[in-house]
Amino acid sequence: MDTYTKIEVERNHNIMTLNEIQQKIESNYIVLFMKGTPAFPQCGFSAHLIAILAAEEVSYVTYDVLSDEELRSNIKEYSNWPTIPQLYVRGKFLGGIDIVNEMYDSGELKEVLNPNFAWGDSSTMITME
Repeated sequence: MDTYTKIEVERNHNIMTLNEIQQKIESNYIVLFMKGTPAFPQCGFSAHLIAILAAEEVSYVTYDVLSDEELRSNIKEYSNWPTIPQLYVRGKFLGGIDIVNEMYDSGELKEVLNPNFAWGDSSTMITME
């Protein structure tokens, strides 16, 4: 019983609420919610997005949604986007692997990752319909 209680306390301590998600996204330049870690991605889509970020030579923060089921659910609610991975740049949701891959192929991702990029171009705003 003591082990069970300890596991539950540690698990509850790691739950990231919607407000905490927002704080993490707003306080880091680039944030990736993914399955696994950059060193050990747990799905091909997460691995591909890591490869894109590596090619862009940018620093970023990651959160493993597989380590916390509540985070996995809450990030989808936060973004109103059903899939993982999810990439955020300067507090803005860019999208999942399909959108980020298209942006990378077109050169648009390099522009968005540039600190001098000005948000406002509607083509970079992602919505789920």
